[in-house]
Amino acid sequence: MRTHLRTTVLAATAAALTLALTACGTASDPDTGAATDSSKPLTVGASATPHAGILEYVRDNLAKDADLDLKIKVFDDYRLPNTALQDGQIGANFFQHKPFLDDYNKQSGDTLVPVVNVHLEPLALYSKSVKGVKDLKAGHTVAVPNDATNEGRALKLLADHGLITLKGGVGSGATLADVTDRKGLKFKELEAATLPRSLGDVDAAVINGNYAIEAGLKPAKDALVTEKTEGNPYANLLAVKKGSEKDPRVVKLAELLNSDKVRAYLEKTYDDGSVIPAFGPVKS
Repeated sequence: MRTHLRTTVLAATAAALTLALTACGTASDPDTGAATDSSKPLTVGASATPHAGILEYVRDNLAKDADLDLKIKVFDDYRLPNTALQDGQIGANFFQHKPFLDDYNKQSGDTLVPVVNVHLEPLALYSKSVKGVKDLKAGHTVAVPNDATNEGRALKLLADHGLITLKGGVGSGATLADVTDRKGLKFKELEAATLPRSLGDVDAAVINGNYAIEAGLKPAKDALVTEKTEGNPYANLLAVKKGSEKDPRVVKLAELLNSDKVRAYLEKTYDDGSVIPAFGPVKS
C-alpha cells in the first residue's frame, strides 16, 4: 500500500519520537530551546548516507572557522526528520528533496521550508538478474519506492526509458494507476530503505541514491538506467521550520554547504556519480 504522511501516522510517530531520537542519534540531545536559540548548537537531522557524512565534513573542517557549533542527529527513516523538526527537537534537517517536502507539508499541515539546495542523488534502476533494460520482459517484477513523490519519480524513470507508458501530464505525482501500459511488467511497492535488499527477490528495483550508496551500488557502474541530472528537480536540500530561515546558524550552514570546499569534497568522495553538487537557491 502507498505510504502517505497522514495526520494519524504523524501522531503515532510523534508519540515515539523521543525514544527514536535517542536510538538513532549520533550526538547528544540539544539543550532545551536549542532549535530556536541562536546561541545554542545547531542540531541537524540527516540520513546516514551521504547527508550525515557531508555534515560531518563541514563540522570537522569548516564549522569552527565559521563559529558554528554543529551537531548531527542520524535518522534511518524518511518521516521522523520532518516531525522532529516541526516539534523543535532539531533545528534543521538535510535528507529530502523539495517534492518530498511539499508533499509532507500538504499531508501534515506543517510549515517546513527549504533553505538551499546541496546535492543530487540520481535515482536509478538496478538488477541482479538482467544485464540491460531490453532484458526486462513481460512477467518480470520491478520494485519501486512506495512514498508518494519517489514512486512518481521512479515511474517517470521507467517511462523515460520505454519500460512503461504513463498518462499524459501526470508529472512527479504519478501512481501505478496512471500507468496506461505496463507492457507485461509486475510491480512491487516497498519502503525505500528496503529496496536494495529486495534485489534478490525481484527482477529489478528503482532505488533512491542514498540507499544505493549504503548498499555499495554505484550508478555509473551498476545501474541499468539513471535519471537525467540536468534540470532535475530532486536536489537534496537543507530545510528548517518556517521563521528560522534567517537564524544566523542556519545562514552559516547554508553558506558552508554551498562552498567550494564542499563541492571539492563531493567530487572527490563520490567520483562514481552517485552524489552530484547541485548548489543554489530552491525554486518555488
